Amino acid sequence: MIPTSFPDKSEIARLSARMLLEIGAVNFRPEDPFILASGLPSPTYIDCRKLISFPRIRSTLMDFMAVTVMREAGFEAFDNIAGGETAGIPFAALVAERLALPMTYVRKKPKGYGRNARIEGAMSEGERVLLVEDLTTDGGSKLSFVDAIRDTGATCGHTAVIFYYGIFPETEKTLGDHGVALHYLCTWWDVLAEAKASGAFEAGTLAQVEEFLNDPRAWQDKHKVEK
Repeated sequence: MIPTSFPDKSEIARLSARMLLEIGAVNFRPEDPFILASGLPSPTYIDCRKLISFPRIRSTLMDFMAVTVMREAGFEAFDNIAGGETAGIPFAALVAERLALPMTYVRKKPKGYGRNARIEGAMSEGERVLLVEDLTTDGGSKLSFVDAIRDTGATCGHTAVIFYYGIFPETEKTLGDHGVALHYLCTWWDVLAEAKASGAFEAGTLAQVEEFLNDPRAWQDKHKVEK
């Protein structure tokens, strides 16, 4: 069923943050920072993959994503929904079902045998494709997926995620320079606000997280582990 009526963007952000906190997808650990793929430390970590195991929350968030995309990009803006390997695949399937559109997925790299393809499923020249992922930090990882879609002759000018870090100012410029608009449900700022309101974490932990969010590069420099 195609969703048509839902809360405004600010309420979607608040409820999305609340749901991520409720299932334990949000992790704050300033005293023992997580190490990101970049090798830099972070007091925050979010695991959107957990959402697939919670059907009521999963369904609500996918309704939110579908209506957000329709409101911001258009009700007839897409012909195909593509998920990025691997975290984006289940969410792309769920959004495609709601929008009554074909679903495909994009490999991180060719599989090395058979058709050696990066696109799985049927994607045709001229199709308008929405790239769906679980989250984005600085936007850089999306560009390879977008290029693979465009190599088929299809277009890809939009990506939708559940969670957007919202703390790195270069993110939307990186995507925008590549001709891609970003759509999202909530950010770390929404999660922090909801965590404060709910008392989900100790005040000292939240203060450290807020310091990181206000200036992530400075926080990372201060807490960088020397090799």
